[in-house]
Amino acid sequence: MTSAGPFGPLQFQLVLLRRMADHHPELVDDARRELGASLAEMREANRRWQAMARSPRARSALARYRSVLGEPVLTFRRTVGDLECDALLWNVPLWPDLRFEVMTAPGGAVWNEWLVRAPGAAGPGLRAAEDLRPWSCTVDEVARAFPPARPLQGSAPTRTGLAFTLPGGTACVAEFTWGLLQRWSVQTG
Repeated sequence: MTSAGPFGPLQFQLVLLRRMADHHPELVDDARRELGASLAEMREANRRWQAMARSPRARSALARYRSVLGEPVLTFRRTVGDLECDALLWNVPLWPDLRFEVMTAPGGAVWNEWLVRAPGAAGPGLRAAEDLRPWSCTVDEVARAFPPARPLQGSAPTRTGLAFTLPGGTACVAEFTWGLLQRWSVQTG
């Protein structure tokens, strides 16, 4: 992969993996090999993505996703509180049961971007702590399975935190990258 070549869905998946490497380098290495990409190619994809996002001539976030991923496979309206938004979903071949979702506010500004379960795909059976394995579930799935749950600010722009309660009342905190579970722990203090 050279910087002169097109930046498409393969390179975008490498960008997703690059952020996940902080938590699970072994899973990322396996996924990267499955995609047929080297570590250098993953780094280059991330460098190019960051350059596109930070360029003074940068396209809007939504235009950038459309140029890289093509037209979404599904678009629909969703109400979140009092806000009516558009949800756009793209296939992510590395995770066939997931979709990359971009939520836009009226006017097209992107306010959320992450992996979600594909419509109609069966999610994991989350009933106990041992069901919470890295890359097995999304933010929404953990929140629904273990109420009460509340969102927390993540430690980086592509990360999300979630406070939730296991059966029996144990308070926990989980960290997600691009919406996919990376790790969780029992909440202390």
